[in-house]
Amino acid sequence: MAFVYSGGVNSWRRGSVLDTCFRSQQSLLCYPHRLSIDITPALLPNAPPGSNYFSVKCSPRVQYRISPPPAENGLLPIPINGNTMLLITMGTVMYPDTLVERNNPNKGSWMWGPNGHGAILLVNCDSERVYGKKLDTLSAEVTRVSDLKDMSPMMLRTRGPPKLPQGYKLAIHISQGDAETVRVYKTRSTEGVHQTLKNLFYNSFVKDYPLVLGFKNLSKEVPYPGGNAEMKFYVEGLRFPDKDFEGLITISLSLLEPSSGDFPETPIFTDKVVFRVAPWIMTPNTLNPVEVFVCSTSDNYEFLKGMRKLVEKSGYKLKICYEYMNRQDRWMQDEIEFGYIDSPHQHFPVVLDSPRDGGLQDFPYEELLGPDFGYVTRTAYNEVVSSLDSFGNLEVSPPVTVNGRNYPLGRIIIGVAFPTATEGRNMTKVVQDFLWAQKVQRPIALFSDWLVVGHVDEFMTFVPAPDKKGFRLLLASPDAAYKLFRGLQKDGHGQAKMFDGKPSEITVDEILSDEKLLAENNYVQSCIDWNRDVLKRELGLDDDDIIDLPILFHVIEDNRAVAYYPDMVNMIVLGKNLGIPKPFGPKVDGRCVLETEMTNLMKGLGVRCTYIDDFASYHKNLGEVHCGSNVRREPFSFKWWNLEM
Repeated sequence: MAFVYSGGVNSWRRGSVLDTCFRSQQSLLCYPHRLSIDITPALLPNAPPGSNYFSVKCSPRVQYRISPPPAENGLLPIPINGNTMLLITMGTVMYPDTLVERNNPNKGSWMWGPNGHGAILLVNCDSERVYGKKLDTLSAEVTRVSDLKDMSPMMLRTRGPPKLPQGYKLAIHISQGDAETVRVYKTRSTEGVHQTLKNLFYNSFVKDYPLVLGFKNLSKEVPYPGGNAEMKFYVEGLRFPDKDFEGLITISLSLLEPSSGDFPETPIFTDKVVFRVAPWIMTPNTLNPVEVFVCSTSDNYEFLKGMRKLVEKSGYKLKICYEYMNRQDRWMQDEIEFGYIDSPHQHFPVVLDSPRDGGLQDFPYEELLGPDFGYVTRTAYNEVVSSLDSFGNLEVSPPVTVNGRNYPLGRIIIGVAFPTATEGRNMTKVVQDFLWAQKVQRPIALFSDWLVVGHVDEFMTFVPAPDKKGFRLLLASPDAAYKLFRGLQKDGHGQAKMFDGKPSEITVDEILSDEKLLAENNYVQSCIDWNRDVLKRELGLDDDDIIDLPILFHVIEDNRAVAYYPDMVNMIVLGKNLGIPKPFGPKVDGRCVLETEMTNLMKGLGVRCTYIDDFASYHKNLGEVHCGSNVRREPFSFKWWNLEM
């Protein structure tokens, strides 16, 4: 077999002598060609680099045929108009490599895991506009070149004749089901990739990226680049995975052949690329902080003073939301939850806005949304929003392994009504559906409706630990509190006062003699014990992984409880620094017994305890330090697409 150059760019003539070959176990036997025997030569592997097409010549008595390519994702040339051949393919950024792959056979499917494959798409949920901002997903145009960083590049490549035969067309298309989840833009520019990448650093307006596919355009004819050429597209994600959207999007390219008469063209070849939309990912207390958010109100000076000192000591940024924006809503934790989205080519933080919509309702959109800072929310149109929809009721564990199954991104934790309750409060279904649909942090439901406010952060949190486990679960424990107070009484400190100097001061003896308070805390302990068992089972924990904190509760309405004194488990975790509500416990030798006990419990973890006075401004309003603050953290180093599902 021989290839002969006949002049011009990539112009080749191929001559070949074909033999019929039979393979036996011992040898390969070749005979001269005989009548009625088919020969199937593999021509493509022997083509010179840059060859575009080939022709066939044979003796008058010899018949030939060209096998059609597979219906989809074929990488063989397509026969068109007699002897003319064409190779077309689409490629995109795929993991594990961050390069555009030309002929990867896996691009038409998606598989999880370190040995998986598939293309990844970000939801373009930030805003390139600084003024008059709105989500980029709401604008069906590319207004700034910087917006292209948030999209996935996709290439159309051809190897074939300079022009398609008369009547043949190329069309790119999506399904009706994907129309609300994706947009595709085409670049008119003929500049190379390097120039395009250079332009990304300029915050300039762009008019050279027309919309090709979207809600109103399911199919679009695209010009044939001609010869050995390529055309670049940008793919924009519009929706996060949800109950009605798995997160997979297919974009197809078809070669259309003309039909006779007035009949429409018919596809003779289709190539496709499958994208998975990147999930929204929460960040646990064990990840490094980036910045801390709190509110300034007319009555929280002491709290702000303590937070400023803690954040400055920890070496992080403090951002204060002032009254013109918070409108006297101090509960920063309840309004928002920070997370992020990630792909091989781009990642940025994304804030999830809760449906509670208090005085802080405008804060995430007006103050956080911006270039490379995304926003997402879920609105409960047909559901009653309760306190359980605030995001003090939304936490995430550090990475865990449970019965051999790894959760390298941890597991989401929410609070709901007890499973047998008929009239309990629950987190709205629209938020729960969103959390479950992200897949990578499989949620755990705890029983939190026993609390007046009903948030999981009122009885649990996670702190870092220097051992292999990497963390400890802290749980509020009335039993631990009674044990501590009985020990004080036994040692002769029964007259030591809680809340010393405050109107609500009370002695240890009075607390221990209150039978109603004891009964309430026995009930609370049973609720926490139920959750303890769930957490041990769902996070793969032993008792040694759990630290019980001495905290009492009391029932105030509807048989629901609140913390009796500042709830030390409701803390802020900033690396190795813990910002803990100052409990105002009984004092022995001038030292708060509760602070001493808490510090001793944390001693082996290598963390430092700072006690912040939130008594008047937060505790009296049924919240604490964690409720009144929020932390944006660094993303995981682990890549979500390597998760084994």
